[in-house]
Amino acid sequence: QVQLVESGGGLVQAGGSLTLSCAASGRTFNYYTMGWFRQAPGKEREFVAAIRWSNGSTRYADSVKGRFTISRDNAKNTMYLQINSLKPEDTAVYYCAADRTVGALSVDPRAYDYWGQGTQVTVSS
Repeated sequence: QVQLVESGGGLVQAGGSLTLSCAASGRTFNYYTMGWFRQAPGKEREFVAAIRWSNGSTRYADSVKGRFTISRDNAKNTMYLQINSLKPEDTAVYYCAADRTVGALSVDPRAYDYWGQGTQVTVSS
């Protein structure tokens, strides 16, 4: 089994920054894709970014390109999401997820096998 625990959310003013963390345990993640998703009230869960654990390849949603940066620390089994220039529309619960499919950088939440409990990000205007 895989356990994912997010942290780092909070209340931030528009224009501010946050770094979310996702601590992973229970497996070797060398062949996994790890992803960040978010879900705002009344909306579907949407893809934010993904990273291939083995080589660090990344993929971003168009809506966050240039503002969000996904990264990972292999030694710590931890993934990060650096969020800059926060906007009120970034307000959501942010989830990290793990996909066992080798080589995938899927944007479909149904492709992911394991999920964290989520961390709330609230951006005030």
